[in-house]
Amino acid sequence: MRLVVDLNRCQGYAQCAFLAPDVFVMHGEEALLYNPYADGTQREQVMRAVTACPVQAILMDDPDGAGAPEGTGGAGGADGAGSAVPVGEGLSGVR
Repeated sequence: MRLVVDLNRCQGYAQCAFLAPDVFVMHGEEALLYNPYADGTQREQVMRAVTACPVQAILMDDPDGAGAPEGTGGAGGADGAGSAVPVGEGLSGVR
């Protein structure tokens, strides 16, 4: 599954890091690092993190392997403006 966090929207509440600590990690008090290609075994924890985000900053693609986007929005508009799309493997994202 692929994750995108809108780092412009993220306020560092760390609910995602609490619910899916293998995917989301707070670096300091405000910087969020995350794995944009979380393993399928972490699906349930990631879905809880997506739902719990108070500012709806997390978008999860392919939640059930069918390619349907899941999430609460917050990853930018149709043109992707304002979104932070991480590149590469491992932990990504910096505020």
